Amino acid sequence: MKAVLLDEARFLEGLELPKPAKVSEYITFDKTPQDNKVIIERCQDADIMICGTLRIEREVIEALPNLKLIQLSSSGMNTIDQEACKENKVALYNASAFAAKSVPEHTFMLMLNALRAGIHYHQKVADGSWRKDRSSQINQAPMIDVEGQTLGIIGVGTIGKRVSELAQAFGMTVLWAEHQGVEPRSDDYTDFETVLAAADVISLHCPLTPETKHLINKDTLAKMSKQPLIVNVARGAVVDSKAMAQAIEDQQVLGYATDVFEKEPIATDDPLLKLAEQQHPRVIFSPHVASGSKNAHHKLWQIVQEQINTFINNTDEKSNDSSSHHKKNK
Repeated sequence: MKAVLLDEARFLEGLELPKPAKVSEYITFDKTPQDNKVIIERCQDADIMICGTLRIEREVIEALPNLKLIQLSSSGMNTIDQEACKENKVALYNASAFAAKSVPEHTFMLMLNALRAGIHYHQKVADGSWRKDRSSQINQAPMIDVEGQTLGIIGVGTIGKRVSELAQAFGMTVLWAEHQGVEPRSDDYTDFETVLAAADVISLHCPLTPETKHLINKDTLAKMSKQPLIVNVARGAVVDSKAMAQAIEDQQVLGYATDVFEKEPIATDDPLLKLAEQQHPRVIFSPHVASGSKNAHHKLWQIVQEQINTFINNTDEKSNDSSSHHKKNK
């Protein structure tokens, strides 16, 4: 089978990306523009498309008659027209849990930086404020210890559970939020609104679905009675940016630490950007790199290879079974 990797630059420079063993023909592109015509042209004869940074629309899927598998080098599947895949019998695989260590560690980097105003105090050293005003004059953003804080986790998958382990090691109390509007499935889970009200920190790890889009909005923010810090390493659109920015300005929440945004790269008119430009001590951003460690990318390519090889093996077996059955009926 022929496979085409559309965005090799999605991986860290210098990382070895050996060809999946079962692939007979293999073509790679460093980058591919978000242009349906170009994507179709590059994958015209491909059985397998490999990508992680592109949006793949119905037009593309229906224009590729040989396409049998879209293999994502990412965990999220919301950039692919899944209905078009089903209708055209194109398998869709994602690479779940490849960043089960990287993302939780990034979560705590964001959390600790915001609670302890890390960027704020770094700037006080770098710009000479410390030398000029001394420590007593620059301590305007009290540092908050994580020990003893209550962490509410929304999205309790592999990553959410690992964040729970790290939180407990820091001495935090952890609450797992049940889905909004649903009774807790077991004693391990807590009612969604109770978590909103009880948490000092809320960490988002849920997928983006119609149900979770703008899950954190004006109404849910109003239920956060402890003015929590919000950490988002899920998807940008899980949070309503306008509502979040207003909640920070109104001191309804402590701050916002995020790796993801509603539009990426972040739009110049995103109200959250203004808060960062004003150097709010509890607002910290990173450019969707939580899963970007070397170990995570190595694991990612291992998963991609294994899934492609397994798909080809299964396809070959079905083809052989069909051929044998056809001969018997002759």
